[in-house]
Amino acid sequence: MAQKLYYEQSTLKEWTTSIVDIQEIDGLYHIKLEDSAFYPESGGQPSDSGTIDGIELIECIDHDTEVIHVLREKPKTDTVKCVIDWDRRLDHMQHHSGQHLLSAAIIELYDIPTISFHLGKDTVTIDLDTPSLTSNQLIQIELAVYQKIIENNEIKTYFVKKDQLHTLNLRKLPKVNDEDIRIVEITDIDVSACCGTHVKQTGEIGLLKLLKTEKVRQSTRLHFKCGNRALEEFQKTNQIVSSINQLFNTNSEQIKDKIEQTISELKEAQKEIDRLKALIFDSISNECLVNAKNGIIFQSFTEEDMKDLQLLTKIIQNKQPSIIIFTSLKDNRLLFLNQTGSDLHCGNVIKNILSQIDGKGGGNSQQAQATFDSSSKLKEATNLLLHNLEYEIEE
Repeated sequence: MAQKLYYEQSTLKEWTTSIVDIQEIDGLYHIKLEDSAFYPESGGQPSDSGTIDGIELIECIDHDTEVIHVLREKPKTDTVKCVIDWDRRLDHMQHHSGQHLLSAAIIELYDIPTISFHLGKDTVTIDLDTPSLTSNQLIQIELAVYQKIIENNEIKTYFVKKDQLHTLNLRKLPKVNDEDIRIVEITDIDVSACCGTHVKQTGEIGLLKLLKTEKVRQSTRLHFKCGNRALEEFQKTNQIVSSINQLFNTNSEQIKDKIEQTISELKEAQKEIDRLKALIFDSISNECLVNAKNGIIFQSFTEEDMKDLQLLTKIIQNKQPSIIIFTSLKDNRLLFLNQTGSDLHCGNVIKNILSQIDGKGGGNSQQAQATFDSSSKLKEATNLLLHNLEYEIEE
């Protein structure tokens, strides 16, 4: 069995070792090394990346206690130089140690256990055995973690026998069958069974920032970032806030009030727009009723969208129940209504038209809509609809 260097030498970046076994499977080379610092995916932590003999490591697998290294090419010699992708390893260590610290703080403050941990490329989360966390709880958790980071406590790892677990003040009893259990201990803070890679001191986590929570069934998923990712998140947020400050000609302390004021002004402006639009549409509705032909109101609009046309139909129907056909050239949509109480079924008529002209839509007996990918198809469908209605009315 290969010596797993990542257990005790998590900061090892390069080493030279020998290939002890190599197999070609589906065009890929599965390699066992005499000793390996490449961490295979396990315990919520992704595998390391890097190179072996200059060849990219595309996967690192834990198979029957053996570490399998998967390459696209076969190394030229049996003695190979291995290089770890250090940025990725450091990111994983900061987040895994950060997760232990975070879970310990939540237990200490609110006695809420961690159910699971996920370390992804873009998102890092823990699921907590609680239906929710308040904003004040999140603030207190973040402050507690920050304090433990700056204390710079030692993080040490060691193995114990399974029958010794009861002598340790474990945060959570592991569900494993191994005789030798690896322990990660943050001095005076946390003791947990864990096979992952970790930093040596809590200060190396750098920064832990809580981002958001979401409800997942009966638990709460807490999103967070550590170290370099947390710094990048802060830099990105700061750039956004600075841009907003410039846009509103204000500062960070006043930006919330400024945005609320702007939203309030926009709502008032929208009310005035709606009032004026109602007056305009009231006038248009009168024209539509006057120009109705054979009991049908038909008009095509270039600037108005479907929301506008629905408002106009409502105004018309309040004045006189009618058969209405409106088209919007803005989004190539057709609106068809019948509020007269006749047997004319709008949905069936539109369905028949869509069987002849490619488009999407449907509806019920009193109202139907159709959308087309071109103005020519909209025009063709409209003409067909008018023809059908004129035929039915004449009958």
